[in-house]
Amino acid sequence: MDKIELLAPAGDLEKLKTAIDYGADAVYLGGEAFGLRKASKNFSVEKIKEGVEYAHARGRKVHVTLNIIPHDKDFDGLDDYLCELEEAGVDAVIVADPGIYMRVKKASKLPIHMSTQGSLTNSETVRFWRDLGAERVVLARELTLDEIRAIEKDVEGVEIETFVHGAMCMSYSGRCLMSNYMTGRDANQGDCAQPCRYKYHLVEENRPGEYFPVESTEEGSFILNSKDLCMIEHIDELIEAGIRSLKIEGRVKSAYYLATVIRAYRMAIDAYYADPKNYRYDPRWLEEIKKVSHRDFTTGFYYSEAKGPEGISDSVTYIKDYDFVGVVLDYDPKTKRATIEQRNRIFIGDEVEVFGPGKDFFTWTIDDMADEEGAPLEVANKARQVFTATVPQAVEAKDMIRKKVQD
Repeated sequence: MDKIELLAPAGDLEKLKTAIDYGADAVYLGGEAFGLRKASKNFSVEKIKEGVEYAHARGRKVHVTLNIIPHDKDFDGLDDYLCELEEAGVDAVIVADPGIYMRVKKASKLPIHMSTQGSLTNSETVRFWRDLGAERVVLARELTLDEIRAIEKDVEGVEIETFVHGAMCMSYSGRCLMSNYMTGRDANQGDCAQPCRYKYHLVEENRPGEYFPVESTEEGSFILNSKDLCMIEHIDELIEAGIRSLKIEGRVKSAYYLATVIRAYRMAIDAYYADPKNYRYDPRWLEEIKKVSHRDFTTGFYYSEAKGPEGISDSVTYIKDYDFVGVVLDYDPKTKRATIEQRNRIFIGDEVEVFGPGKDFFTWTIDDMADEEGAPLEVANKARQVFTATVPQAVEAKDMIRKKVQD
């Protein structure tokens, strides 16, 4: 059976490798220009080549974003960049603007995916881009699952991709001007300041300095603040709707976030294909996802939650119940000692959880640590400090360690 693709974000080379290692079938990333995520580290052409080699060696794919809404000056250097992407072996480019689309068609043979920024909300628009040669369309997040099913049934010869997890933009298909007006940072050029996450109050012109909350809750207004999208409970419906690729948002998220979320969706997808007729959602997958920093979850527009108050977040802060504290570098099965790189403070006596690609986590109480010279440690509190510890179960390089945040 041709499995649905799990597509993950990659903000830098470490995150690309983490996404691939933890189960992504493909990654999408931005270069140093033409993409919509200036906040992520992004990739030089050399790093793109390295990422493509890493992915292709493992049978995975790399898509590169060219999804800015360009002005004339933004086309400078595009043709040369397309040649470099083609030489690097990139599997597809993601485009939002018709002008860039036509330039890609003229200057390269790269497969083109139409971005969600293109506001693809109906069969005629999807058919239009298919007829121009697009191999895939990323449907607008404003569509319901029933609408997606109808488009997939109505339009043949083009792949359907949809977002299934991550932050929800309050603006239609991500086309927002609030950041431009409030901060001078252009969201459509990749520099969004996320003003929709701010707290807002009302000021009456004759009462300057008096701030009245536009009340959604007693704590203030969150009218522009969406919950995070999460469709882990509906994997079977997404697959059976004919969607070709499930996309996770988050190129500025951490490697730990990616590993946790990708691993959960990978387990859900694999469970479906192992026995489609008897597939059952496992609540443990959502429990795992909740171990990264997140907002409350919503199914967005799939079932129309985002059209009502149930899609609005009542907090400007994130929920964070676990800290990422270390990554395994090596393990000696004879001594049962792991070499670990610290990512947050770890103390003797800490109860931690260890997890890795394709396997369940286990709990471990740390009862010994030593530095690289063998001297005992009570705490590993230096950034990326390397230490060793005896682990009760076998671990592997790239396994991650987390611990519950203390109240």
